[in-house]
This record gives sequence, structure tokens and C-alpha cells, in this order.
Amino acid sequence: MEAATKAARIYLRVSTEQQDLERQRDIVEEVRKLGYYIAGVYEDTGSGTRHDRPGLQRLIADLQPGDVVIAEKIDRITRAPLDEAEALIKAIEQKGARLAIPGLMDLSDIEAEGMAKIVLDGMQAMLLKIALHMSRDDYETRRQRQAQGIEKAKQKGAYQGRKPDLEKRKRVAACLEKGMGIRETSRVVGVSPTTVQRIRNEHQ
Repeated sequence: MEAATKAARIYLRVSTEQQDLERQRDIVEEVRKLGYYIAGVYEDTGSGTRHDRPGLQRLIADLQPGDVVIAEKIDRITRAPLDEAEALIKAIEQKGARLAIPGLMDLSDIEAEGMAKIVLDGMQAMLLKIALHMSRDDYETRRQRQAQGIEKAKQKGAYQGRKPDLEKRKRVAACLEKGMGIRETSRVVGVSPTTVQRIRNEHQ
């Protein structure tokens, strides 16, 4: 990341409603200290494998040329398969913005021209692709271990499954009854559009 005054849009995500975004919010002050203007902070609760997250979609819609998208780790942005992850990064770049991840080597600020710039851009693309691969691999490993753990618990008769959040289900139902759409309800209640869709189907 660079210390020049530029606009940064910060993205924060947790996978479940039981997790807390507070730790990730520390990055906002860290980025500000580096000289960035904070143009927006976008938050989501939901799987990193899906790119229809409301906060992420608002971030992409708000992007302006020269903006820097900053997340704590690459997996906060995406855990999707490589082709889908690269399509998301391309959507950011097509708006004239770029992605910066603390701890992930960022060569984009090194001044270079001609062949040197081509080499640096190639190295940056390679590093990003490796990071995307690692993020997806970590997701797959976690899923596999989770499935193994559930299977063992079932064999012992100890697995009861995830308990539904009845309060949020009521709030989703209330929003839908008022005529709110899936995405608006998702944003207001703080659940994924998939969850809203499932609850709506159950009530129909």
C-alpha cells in the first residue's frame, strides 16, 4: 500500500452472525494513518464464496478511478473458485481501482516504465493468483474438516445441527411482509440474500 493521499474503500467480512467485526475495524485507523482518505467502509456477514454480498456489491458500485480497495486478508474479499475470484478482481480493476491487502506483497507503487513495468505487473498478478488459490484451498480444507467433525459427532449421537436465529427470522419475515425486496431485507436485517430467499420460500 502507498502512503500518498488517496481514497481507500475498506471491506470487512465475517462468515457467521456469531462472529464479531470489531477486530477487523482496527484496519480503518491503520489505513488512515498511512495517509489515505477513507471514502467508505463496507461490511458483510456471509460466506466468502458468494459475490452477491450486499456490502461488496455496494463497494463495487461506489468505486471511482484511483480508489484502493483494502481488506484485512484476501479471504475477506473472496474464497470463491479461482475463475470466479479473478472475475471479481477484474470487476474492481475495470472501475479503475485496485486491491491492496496488508501482508500481501504490493509492487504496484514501485515506479517503473517499459519492460520493467510489464515485469512488475506480471509479478503482482502472479502473487495475487497465488493468494486467491491459497484462500480457496484453505476454505476447502476447513469444509472437509468440518464435514469430518460432523460425521464423527453423528456417529457418537452428539450432533444436533445449527439452531436457527428465531429473532432474525422474525425480522426477515416482517420486512418481507412490508413489501421489501430480498436485497433490501438482507441489508436491513444483516443476513445473506440466500437466507432471506429461503425464509421467503418457507412462508409462501
